[in-house]
Amino acid sequence: MFGLSLPEYEIWQWAALCLCAVFAGMSKTGLPGLGILMVPLMAGAFAAKASTGMLLPLLAFADLFAVGYYHRHAKWSHVLRLLPWALAGIGAGFLITYHVKIPDTLMKPLIGGIVLTLLAVNFWRQRRGDAMSIPAHWAFAASLGFFAGLTTQLANAAGPVMVLYLLAMRLPKHEFIGTSAWYFLILNYLKIPLFVYDGRITWESIRTDVVALPFILVGVAAGIWLLKRIPQKAFNVVVQILATLAAAWLIASVWMGK
Repeated sequence: MFGLSLPEYEIWQWAALCLCAVFAGMSKTGLPGLGILMVPLMAGAFAAKASTGMLLPLLAFADLFAVGYYHRHAKWSHVLRLLPWALAGIGAGFLITYHVKIPDTLMKPLIGGIVLTLLAVNFWRQRRGDAMSIPAHWAFAASLGFFAGLTTQLANAAGPVMVLYLLAMRLPKHEFIGTSAWYFLILNYLKIPLFVYDGRITWESIRTDVVALPFILVGVAAGIWLLKRIPQKAFNVVVQILATLAAAWLIASVWMGK
């Protein structure tokens, strides 16, 4: 009635969507390593390109709570240093998705490959040890800023890129989260018109997301609560293992005909 009826999805697809909404809230308010798991999970539950349009409004909504909670801790020098390069990356990603028209059978392994690549880079960083071993030269910010913009436009998968940069800057925990919160709020709200223009955010995807919005609030509360009780390092190891398996399944699903 009045176009407000819900899209017809399977129960497991609704469950995946709501779980990702919880993850969105948790990743924005204290457990950033969890964010990488949403991308392959959504792309596995829905058409790969459409899944990015469903996920973006959830992330943008969660960004509001992250900024509200950590806004005083942001280091704007880092946000402004990365932003021009990120905008260039978003522009490049938009041209790719709009003009190339990547088919779903290619988008799924592309998203999976992006996730696996970022996880591999993060693993390399951890093996190197001290975050200061990563150079802080302007070219480092330029390359990571551009790659963050590109991956966030293609697949909402810029979280690990931002993690690498902020770890290299050796920011304290609250400044880390506050800077990331403002950075992604700006990027995600700039991306929304582009996603609408290239057909990834539609009336159907908006109606779908409305169902999941309350679960973001659950994730926001859970993220704040868990951050005080679970060692971040141990939690990130588990999340990276799960994300690796999910991304590998996403790539393999194309050859399995799913």
